[in-house]
Amino acid sequence: MILAGAGTGKTRAITYRMANLIAKGVPAESILAVTFTNKAAEEMRNRVTDLLLRAGVPPGQPWVSTFHSLCARVLRREAAAAGLPRDFTIYDDDDQVAAVKLAMAKLRIDADDLTPRNVLSRISYAKNHGQTPEQVRAEAFSHEGRETADIYSAYEKVLQDSNAMDFDDLLLRSRRLLRESPGTREKWQARFQYLHVDEYQDTNRVQYDLMRLLTGPGQNICVVGDEDQSIYAWRGADVSILLSFSRDFPKARVVKLEHNYRSTQNILDAAGAVVANNPDRLGKSLKAEKSAGVNLKFFEGRDPQAEAEYVAGELERILKEDSDQTCAVEYRTNAQSRAFEEVFRRQGLRYKLVGGFSFYHRAEVKDALAYVRLAMHPEDDISLLRVLNVPPRGIGKTTVDALREVARNDGTPLWSAVEKTVSGGATARAVAPLRAFLELVRKLAEALSTKEPAEFLRVVLEESGYMDMLKDRNTPEDVARKENLEELTRAVAESMESGETFGGFLDAASLVSDADQYDGKPGVTLITLHSTKGLEFDHVFLTGMEEGICPHSRSINEDKGIEEERRLVYVGMTRARKSLTLTRAVYRRVFGNEQQLRASQPSRFLSEIPGELVETARGSLAEIGEKRRYEPDPEYSYSPEEFLRRVRREQKPAAPARRATGAPSLGRAAAKRGGAADPMLGRRVRHPSYGVGTIVAVEGDDEDRRVSVSFPGRGTKKFIERYAQLERA
Repeated sequence: MILAGAGTGKTRAITYRMANLIAKGVPAESILAVTFTNKAAEEMRNRVTDLLLRAGVPPGQPWVSTFHSLCARVLRREAAAAGLPRDFTIYDDDDQVAAVKLAMAKLRIDADDLTPRNVLSRISYAKNHGQTPEQVRAEAFSHEGRETADIYSAYEKVLQDSNAMDFDDLLLRSRRLLRESPGTREKWQARFQYLHVDEYQDTNRVQYDLMRLLTGPGQNICVVGDEDQSIYAWRGADVSILLSFSRDFPKARVVKLEHNYRSTQNILDAAGAVVANNPDRLGKSLKAEKSAGVNLKFFEGRDPQAEAEYVAGELERILKEDSDQTCAVEYRTNAQSRAFEEVFRRQGLRYKLVGGFSFYHRAEVKDALAYVRLAMHPEDDISLLRVLNVPPRGIGKTTVDALREVARNDGTPLWSAVEKTVSGGATARAVAPLRAFLELVRKLAEALSTKEPAEFLRVVLEESGYMDMLKDRNTPEDVARKENLEELTRAVAESMESGETFGGFLDAASLVSDADQYDGKPGVTLITLHSTKGLEFDHVFLTGMEEGICPHSRSINEDKGIEEERRLVYVGMTRARKSLTLTRAVYRRVFGNEQQLRASQPSRFLSEIPGELVETARGSLAEIGEKRRYEPDPEYSYSPEEFLRRVRREQKPAAPARRATGAPSLGRAAAKRGGAADPMLGRRVRHPSYGVGTIVAVEGDDEDRRVSVSFPGRGTKKFIERYAQLERA
């Protein structure tokens, strides 16, 4: 086990090991390396080839892939032994959600609290824990749980009828095959004499079982991981797998990589101080090959806009000094990107958003590939529903609902329902477009067997009328869609030229992930903390460092949850090469009542960073370790200068004489503390945003007089009277 800290060269270690084995005469095809993104797999392959070429060794090609790609290839080759058709379809994330929607429609379930994506998450959890729909139903305590089990069962039927598998099925069917077929298991153990697993801390139990099943008697296995970077427990990753490696393989050596080639020592010391608070660690002490570097920066802004404006200003300064710098704005949840995007657009700061639509997730690309899959498998309900009326061919919701009813009653795929409707006694008006669709798909199926893949894709785009639709509309968006489809055709051709099969190309398109989108080019990248794994940037801004955001509110009451959030922050911090800035906003708007503002507490992780490693940025409301109490619902009519003065408890400047034309007072000056009750108490007033309310408290005198007003359904708000725009009601 190579226990490798952040930036210590995990990929370098594993690629050198593979290249060294090949140089010593080990056949390249007997070496397997498994990693977690297609991008990382491609990088490994290229590095091994370069190393061998530089050493004058004929380059071999070890088998390098993700777990899912590995399983897809094994199942394709062992389809008969696995009880599968060789040309099964792989449903990507969007297809899986569509399949859940179809299952819910078949069951006539339309519950507000059962969103398709949440149901899919529960199904995935059940699959990875070996639970069948029947077991899920038997263990359900609520009506919602029983409905989820029913949807799970119907979802599995959709997959079966469509000749399809989801991502979890790839792993589970591969594990079952290797467990239950000794001959197949021994065959693949003999094939892979040397196993390598990258990012071992992110393996789940199914992936762990696959690794053990592929490990032959020689136990030539090498894993690379870092317990401090295990951040995927929410999708099944189990850090205890790494922590127990020495118990699983008692004869294995443990090698620590502790020399960091990425970050400065100050960044490493700060990140190390945070993650050191986690109890379950094997422990490493990272030493930077670079200098100590500059201190970290901290900025506390009034609200998300102030936070974003500070970050934008710093980015403009950095890129003005050197436009070749790479910069990342990291955040815990996707929703946080909005404030940054708005400010960046307003200031003309260009950026790229990782986690947006990848090429293979664009609607026109998915439409084209749905036609391809339908030509291969007409019983694929998800592909059929996607393109049944795309381009529009007069097949409306009423017809689709009728087809679904026929399929539901007969227990057949929608394709059979279409055939039955066309051959039955339905009205000619409804049958004509369905007959045309049937003939189209049959024509495409015939072309599939006679055309080369790239040529076949062109036939799909022309015969379906998809290209004509885009040409006829001819909007700028449609021109871009047409270019994307042309690029898809080129991608297929290039894939075939490289020796890949058409099925392999379709598998790769389904298995593409967000992390594969980052291209490493200079500029500004907006990215979630989870997506930063494996990446690095010259300058990093870790934003939203507040309790409830980072750590996330879902994790605050669980020790294991906080530990994972701490590791997530460690990952985000150690992406930085040259500088690291931490930011937070004091106030954020409350969902459901956007007029209300809620004060936040600084993230607990900020106080875990040694103060001597951090400098407070100019304009920050507080120092990094300071836990100032903010009003839970501030009056936003303060000017920025007045707000800053109050927060810093600075002496109030001399008040200018009040003009006669100033904001009218609602009554005489408030009574001194301890005096009689103020006559303003109980007065009804109107506010332009909150409506009519009642004054319940008065504080201060003259220019500084503050009133608290209770608004029905809105709570109590506190105002400075002269700014509040209050009128008698």
